Amino acid sequence: MSNNTDSIEQGVEDAQRAALKLATLSEAQRNEALHAIADAIDSHHEAILKENKKDVRHGEELLAKGEYSQALVDRLKLSESKLESISEMVRSVAQQEDPLEKTLTARHLDHGLDLYKVAVPIGVVGTVFESRPDALVQIAALSLKSGNSVILKGGSEAKHSNRVLYRLIIEATSDIPAGWAQHIEAREEVTALLAMDEKIDLLMPRGSSEFVQYIQDNTSIPVLGHTEGVCHVFVDKKADLQMASDVAFDAKVQYPAVCNAVETLLVHESVADAYLPDIVSRYEEAGVEVRGDEKTQSYVEVEDATEKDWATEYGDRIISVRVIDSLVDAIDHITTYSSKHTESIITEDSDRAEQFMRNLDSASVFHNASTRFSDGYRFGLGAEVGISTGKIHARGPVGLEGLTTYKYHLEGDGHIVASYAGEDAIPFQHEEFDGTWPPTADK
Repeated sequence: MSNNTDSIEQGVEDAQRAALKLATLSEAQRNEALHAIADAIDSHHEAILKENKKDVRHGEELLAKGEYSQALVDRLKLSESKLESISEMVRSVAQQEDPLEKTLTARHLDHGLDLYKVAVPIGVVGTVFESRPDALVQIAALSLKSGNSVILKGGSEAKHSNRVLYRLIIEATSDIPAGWAQHIEAREEVTALLAMDEKIDLLMPRGSSEFVQYIQDNTSIPVLGHTEGVCHVFVDKKADLQMASDVAFDAKVQYPAVCNAVETLLVHESVADAYLPDIVSRYEEAGVEVRGDEKTQSYVEVEDATEKDWATEYGDRIISVRVIDSLVDAIDHITTYSSKHTESIITEDSDRAEQFMRNLDSASVFHNASTRFSDGYRFGLGAEVGISTGKIHARGPVGLEGLTTYKYHLEGDGHIVASYAGEDAIPFQHEEFDGTWPPTADK
């Protein structure tokens, strides 16, 4: 799209028309297109990496000036192995069960009057996402599989990578209704999108809480927000300390730049003396800066943690550590500072684990597992368009199911409401039955 309101409106109208056609395509047609996207990525590694290097080079220049963080530059980088994982992700989406035309419920209202609740696409989805170029492919793949048209707005820091990936996607899906995927780049185009509440059915911003709040405050389109990940690991007094060390290390170090990496480590005071020296040593050897509260500093020598640290998503090799008096205090700390993304407790006591998991309001709560498992691919969803920290309409990693809604199909035989009113009203049956829409002739 060019940077003017008329072209944006035309593009969104094209997306609307494409969405109607896309919803009628067979699963085989959508899967074939997804495999074509994966093949295109596999066949163009050199071209993709060439464009990606431009973004990384620019990012490193801004890093040197102090305008970018190392974490942001890391998120920008693509490699041969990363591209292989991207195409594998696209094929994984194709292998997922078709989310469309599933009959969610079937109910007899009366003889010959049957109601079906059927899964359908949302329609036109608008997305604004951060620097990771793979996000563009994930979102496009999930939108295609779920029968939705999509407007893609990536960060300017990844513009060269996004352009080449978008071009390959469009070329690979020439048999799919034109206009199903649109790519925009300018901020003014986002502003124009926010006003198109009659044409765009859902907005999915991925970014800071402030950014998501800005989107919510400036549109009447429903917003499914993916905000920051202030994730926690709590090492309980009943924890296996070697397990706790391995999990907390993985949760921070395996990939520090992503939203499901742990940012705060909480440690029960009864195991702090035995646990903290080992995990802090492991962190420091891996280049992680450790910041601790006063109690933590009585066990290990680390930097001071401030009140701001408890609510910060570092997205980098930094972690804040706090020594906690009890399980209840751990729950209270997380309730106060968490972004409701992902929390984990390390304990051998199943009752304490259950208390922790029941009493927290985060989208994902784990027992004896790294927060890094909070991911659409790892959850078996194929991929994700984001991780929703809200409660409506989807929560946690948003995959295919989160990109569908439903509508009701009623099959009758001349039925009228008057028959079910007044003194001689026919009673409704309202009985669930094992049926699917469209119904067979011999129902």
